[in-house]
Amino acid sequence: MKFLFEVRVKPPYTAEDYAAAWVRASEIIQQAPGARGTYLHRRIGDPHRLLAIAHWDSKAARDAKDDRRDATVRAILEKHAETCEITVIGEFEDPAWQVVPTAHAER
Repeated sequence: MKFLFEVRVKPPYTAEDYAAAWVRASEIIQQAPGARGTYLHRRIGDPHRLLAIAHWDSKAARDAKDDRRDATVRAILEKHAETCEITVIGEFEDPAWQVVPTAHAER
């Protein structure tokens, strides 16, 4: 499953500030059972808006994680609550099958 959310970074905090903290938190969160990776994208034409996509084996695996257990993740989330507006876009099931051209799969 995919969990998507949009981040609006409030200046003077920057997308680069958010990304650096996001990488630190993701390295910890991705150790949870069922975690399959995360991606962060900047919106074209708006350097203060980002799209985050987290991949999980299942909704149950994502729901079972607890970001508050780790002090580093907890501190990062608290900082982001002050410096960003985060909007959950939603949870999406993986397709029953998908076709990925070979050239794209190697990137």
